[in-house]
Amino acid sequence: METGTNSLHSLSCTDATKRRVSYFYEPDVGNYYYGTDHPMKPHRIRMAHSLIEKYNLLSRMRVLKPKPAGFRDLCQFHSDDYMAFLRAVTPENQLTRPRDLNRFNMNSDCPVFYGLFEFCRISAGASIGAARCLNEELDDIAINWSGGLHHAKRGEASGFCYVNDIVLAILELLKKHQRVLYLDIDIHHGDGVEEAFYTTNRVMTVSFHKFGDYFPGTGHVDDIGYDTGKYYAVNVPLRDGIDDQSYQSIFKPIMTKVMEVFQPGAVVLQCGADSLSGDRLGCFNLSVKGHAECVRFMRSFNVPMLLLGGGGYTIRNVARCWCYETAVALDTQVEERLPEDDYSGYYGPEFSLFAPPSNMENFNTKKSLEGMKVKILENLSRLEHAPSVPFHEAENDMDVDEEEEQNEEQDGEQDNDYDDRLSDDDQDL
Repeated sequence: METGTNSLHSLSCTDATKRRVSYFYEPDVGNYYYGTDHPMKPHRIRMAHSLIEKYNLLSRMRVLKPKPAGFRDLCQFHSDDYMAFLRAVTPENQLTRPRDLNRFNMNSDCPVFYGLFEFCRISAGASIGAARCLNEELDDIAINWSGGLHHAKRGEASGFCYVNDIVLAILELLKKHQRVLYLDIDIHHGDGVEEAFYTTNRVMTVSFHKFGDYFPGTGHVDDIGYDTGKYYAVNVPLRDGIDDQSYQSIFKPIMTKVMEVFQPGAVVLQCGADSLSGDRLGCFNLSVKGHAECVRFMRSFNVPMLLLGGGGYTIRNVARCWCYETAVALDTQVEERLPEDDYSGYYGPEFSLFAPPSNMENFNTKKSLEGMKVKILENLSRLEHAPSVPFHEAENDMDVDEEEEQNEEQDGEQDNDYDDRLSDDDQDL
């Protein structure tokens, strides 16, 4: 169990030591397919892995195949009826349960596809397993690029996300650490994670995101948490075209203050790559190096850190970014010229690891950024010191023994019994 002190190496962010890094990867994850016209492509994870392998980074890490999360694991956060629905629904039977599709927000953004529940189990299992490695002090940094699905809610899908692996990982980290910091650099607001911890002071959520007429429409600077969690939600709403220099001018001062006042025992960093320049759904202008600078900066505090994926819809840039951020986690230099692999055709004509930013206009003025920074720092200053909260060792409810897993397999009938509980229409399952 963590003591009252934190594990900060230095608030001046000197970074002098190597880190032990674990890397969670399931080879089948790239096979899952949301649909022809859907922007979310799990294939990008396989592309990133291929580059990581070709750069010889795997030999520098503990490479682990994740154990898929069990039903009980998922229900540590999600409602059991929602998880039972995900376990039961298929592309063939979905049209027999229209009310359930609506209830659980399954639509064109969150379609039912083949292997959906197994995909969720893989993503969540990897994040939970990575959190356990940090808790057991087996590693200093743990990586799961298939995770970071930050929009999923307790009882419904949202924004291409079905199971919130981040919340599940944070719950695991809270079994050891009194305080966990969640940091989100995806272009979309980390609404699902913020909502889950909005009233607690044991988790601080910090999100840098596009705000305005943009999904999910939440994350105003004045959204600061509630009740015991007041001032423990930090939102940094940004405008189109923000570049590396502008981003770091606000990111580093805010995160330095966060680390100073909150003093987390562990950090979860969601590295959504849709904040990169040229993203299919994005409108920021960050370079791969600028995006990775956030990882480098947070790494320098020498606090146990979980790195997760997230958004990112120009898949050649997603693969570049997560490969480079793996190298940053390892403090390893890599060549700019991409090594040849099975996906080299995606990266032409420059074949560079570092896709350059564009010349798009930056609508974030120095004045607006400075004003927002001052406001956020003032809110953080209200937290004079790290919260002193009662801490009790939590029972490890996420462990599911083999017998129970076998019982789950034998309980296929329960998936059909779900019809009786949710829909009168679904008796054909």
